[in-house]
Amino acid sequence: MLFSIKKLEIPDVLFIEPESFQDARGFFMETYHQKDFEKAGMTQNFVQDNHSRSKKGVVRGLHYQNEPMAQGKLVRCVRGTVFDVAVDLRKESPTYTHWLSVTLSEINRFMLWIPRGFAHGYMTLQDDAEVIYKVDNFYSPQHERGIIWNDPDLGIKWPVQDPIVSEKDNRYPKLKEADYNFRYMAK
Repeated sequence: MLFSIKKLEIPDVLFIEPESFQDARGFFMETYHQKDFEKAGMTQNFVQDNHSRSKKGVVRGLHYQNEPMAQGKLVRCVRGTVFDVAVDLRKESPTYTHWLSVTLSEINRFMLWIPRGFAHGYMTLQDDAEVIYKVDNFYSPQHERGIIWNDPDLGIKWPVQDPIVSEKDNRYPKLKEADYNFRYMAK
């Protein structure tokens, strides 16, 4: 296997460390291998790739899509560094409303699998940080939702005090007023 895949404190979110081969020319790594990911329990069929670039201190999120258009995301940072966050929105989950964060960067090359039923967001820690993520369902504007990034009930410890946030992301409700329809399915 060319990936080290570990469960985190929210077990359905997976931390993925790809093996990287480096020499004087640079490096090579696989960023997705269907058989290896299936062995780790990821049976997603990815349908879309997204790519964003942001200035230092930008927060994007916390975003999700409601069922039936919910999205699982395989996230990686290909330039710069980001503080990446996943929030469990699956009612009845043992980790319901808990969040976790991972630092993803072009140097560490780590990836994060965020399954359906989670809100996702990130903060860029360097100028011109670029994030690429695969999703397992198409973008659907009518199912798009979000939670305000600085909801005090969540208590996410963002590393920058005065981030740059879009008007849209600043208008999202707090978790207790948010519209989401996810249910936890015990395995």
